[in-house]
Amino acid sequence: MSEVHDLAARARQAAIALASTSTDQRNRALLVMAHALVAKQDEIIAANEEDLAAARAKGTAPALLDRLELNPMRIKAISEALKSLSVLPDPIGEVVSGSKLYNGISLTQVRVPLGVVAIIYEARPNVTADAAGLCVKTGNAVILRGGSLAVNSNLAITRVLSNAAVGAGLPEGCIQSVASTDREVANELMGLHGMIDVLIPRGGAGLIKSVVENAKVPVIETGVGNCHVYIHEAADPHMAQRIVVNAKCQRPGVCNAAESLLVDEAVYERVLPPILRALEDAGVTVHGDEKTRALGSIMRIQAATEDDWATEYLDLRIACKVVTGLNEAIAHINRYGTKHSEAIVTEDYTAATRFLNEVDAAAVYVNASTRFTDGGEFGLGAEIGISTQKLHARGPMGLAALTTTKYLAMGSGQIRE
Repeated sequence: MSEVHDLAARARQAAIALASTSTDQRNRALLVMAHALVAKQDEIIAANEEDLAAARAKGTAPALLDRLELNPMRIKAISEALKSLSVLPDPIGEVVSGSKLYNGISLTQVRVPLGVVAIIYEARPNVTADAAGLCVKTGNAVILRGGSLAVNSNLAITRVLSNAAVGAGLPEGCIQSVASTDREVANELMGLHGMIDVLIPRGGAGLIKSVVENAKVPVIETGVGNCHVYIHEAADPHMAQRIVVNAKCQRPGVCNAAESLLVDEAVYERVLPPILRALEDAGVTVHGDEKTRALGSIMRIQAATEDDWATEYLDLRIACKVVTGLNEAIAHINRYGTKHSEAIVTEDYTAATRFLNEVDAAAVYVNASTRFTDGGEFGLGAEIGISTQKLHARGPMGLAALTTTKYLAMGSGQIRE
């Protein structure tokens, strides 16, 4: 039996046992897990330093190094996220609907765990703890397969959390990580139909595309964020500048950072120059269309290509295009966007309403930064990812997204004629 098949078999058994645990049992386990992370932080940071050293030797980009790095402050934040999960309402057993049928059968629809959740992700070791916590809270067994950049960090965190969960009374095998970073192992994981109930990829476009195209188990597509900010002709210029700089620069290496800036032709000559200068001051390279470049406002600017409109930079870069109005802005976003997070800056109620209704994305904003698309910011606690698809879950996926439902039918001897 291969490593992955063995992990899945143990997870399947653990999922059966987890489904019968109480809310109090799982909440206690989360608190024990949270305390264990802090108690074992030296062990985790030592493993993380190995990953950071290897990543620097490979010339890994600064934004990815930032996502990889762990320190006492970040571990404390991860621990606090687990604690916060323990006080959130438990969706398991929640009654979604109930009725009495014509034949006297009482029918109740309730939330239940998905079963075995597998997660394939890249260089973000905090995902290991977030995913484990969310799955424990919802009674799901989890199999984690992180990227090679964070392999030591992920295995150390998994070891700490798994030992803590089992010590708190949860079944062996409820939290597991795949040790091998071989691509064939990931492919095997994607093929375990009947053993894994759902697979969630978290990472760049290449990873998500590979999982969606090759998996034989159900997949929830997440993450890729070519997010736009559109400055409408009725925008407040100062508000627009603050939102654009925040959406791009507050943390450029994440999926809800803005990658494209659209500016209304009616106001671009007045509104755009100070925004470009603010972006340049923040270290951003602008990939601009002809009208943007013709302004001559900044030095750090490159000619935008067709590829730029569809690029998720995850870096201090942004594409900038002048559009003829709301219709072109919406059309551009719906063509090049990844259905993640989109924003309009405007004081025009009609334009705002059209943008909200016509832009196809998981989260659509009026006069706010795209950086708010996040489970914590939305009040969901830690998130398993941000779904950009439409089936089962969309947007930040918190606890409810890790459940399905079953119908409970209570009869008194009824048979169907």
